[in-house]
Amino acid sequence: MSGSTNKSEKTTQGVPGKTAMEPQLGEKILVVDDQRNMRTTLAMLLRGAGYEVDEASDGSEGREKGATGAYDLVITDLRMGDCDGIDVLRTIKEAQPMTEVIVMTAYGTIESAVEAMRLGAFDYIQKPFGEQELLVKVTKAIESRRLHGQVRLFAQEFKERYHFENIIGRSQTIRDVLSKVVKIAPTDAIVLITGDSGTGKELVARAVHANSKRAERPFVTVNCAAITETLLESELFGHARGAFTGALSARKGLFEEADGGTFFFDEIAETTLSFQAKLLRSIQDGEIRRVGENRPIKVNIRVVAATNVDLVAAVEERRFRQDLYYRLNVARFHLPPLRDRREDIPLLAEFFLEKYNRKMSVRARFADNVMERLLVHDYPGNVREMENMVEQAVALCSGGVVTVDDILPQAPPRASRTTGRTLADIVDEAEREAVEAALKAFDGSRERAAEGLDISPTTLWRKMTRLGITYESR
Repeated sequence: MSGSTNKSEKTTQGVPGKTAMEPQLGEKILVVDDQRNMRTTLAMLLRGAGYEVDEASDGSEGREKGATGAYDLVITDLRMGDCDGIDVLRTIKEAQPMTEVIVMTAYGTIESAVEAMRLGAFDYIQKPFGEQELLVKVTKAIESRRLHGQVRLFAQEFKERYHFENIIGRSQTIRDVLSKVVKIAPTDAIVLITGDSGTGKELVARAVHANSKRAERPFVTVNCAAITETLLESELFGHARGAFTGALSARKGLFEEADGGTFFFDEIAETTLSFQAKLLRSIQDGEIRRVGENRPIKVNIRVVAATNVDLVAAVEERRFRQDLYYRLNVARFHLPPLRDRREDIPLLAEFFLEKYNRKMSVRARFADNVMERLLVHDYPGNVREMENMVEQAVALCSGGVVTVDDILPQAPPRASRTTGRTLADIVDEAEREAVEAALKAFDGSRERAAEGLDISPTTLWRKMTRLGITYESR
């Protein structure tokens, strides 16, 4: 170990000007080394950096102390007599898989370091090393331990209390959504969930059901965009025998199957105006009529609807019934795109990494620069895109390390701007470019931008909402 450390100038390796994570109370490190001078020097350095440090004078003591779970990080030498660093690593990972381990290697023992990484070590460091190099690796290991701990806290605590198994996030937006779910769920209020595709609207719908008085009854879902109007009516309301060609017997609809429970309409804006009229009447009257029958059937359901469409604009354009919109817009949840809540990205990435490690029975981890790249990615597919990225990366990575190339592969060359795109896509892109240019020209002032575009501020706000445009004045 060489060099000196100035705590006030501590930086994260590879990220110029980025301040390293400051130690928090309770972060404990165990140093395992049979060379007293090395062990004592390391312990003094780490204590000086703000960590709580214990020492173990050999591998056997390191195994005993490390297996207790009292430590966030264990730093162990590889070569230590009868009980070496590999033995320490195996014991700790079997007893306390959340504890991170950094192994110290001497020249000529890199193969052992690679074996340690395969067995679950967070990182290795080769002697002689500088104090700053060690502190950077310690910072990253502690941050990894903290993120894994938060994933466990959110998943376990919410799972036990509110059944929020897969709603992961620490942003204020997500906290507000979960708080609102807890308040709204016990009522029978109709819920409308808006947000881009892939933001987790169905997860919120299921959380509402799980925390309601109807939790023991069915949760039935239908994707309105995936079924034609004729089939949708038959699926929801059921049909009488002979109601149409192929109706050989009477059939109960999904509304009847959901009686007493919750019915989730996904992509509600994709229905036709005529179907919306029938749906509104069923919601208001609490009864349905099977296709081909006049006899009303009473149903007791709670309605939750979701859409990625701006329903206000859809109402103005007469693509969605105003009366149905007001009937649905009782308790409103809006889920912002992932790019607008980037503080949730590390937690989500670690959550999905842990999920697919378990599913595939592997121990993959992110390379040092992966999280930095994940934080600046735009995620047009939102949380669903991130999950698919992590799943694929875990399946394809080599050596148990997910690299940037594994998780953010080079995008294929873009096709022509109009190839395979609808007229609506092209119009949306033109509107987005015009709105963003106007906001930039007028330093984020919506009033002046609207004037420049010759539209009202209200219309501008609606277009920004529909197109997912956010702009802060400077």
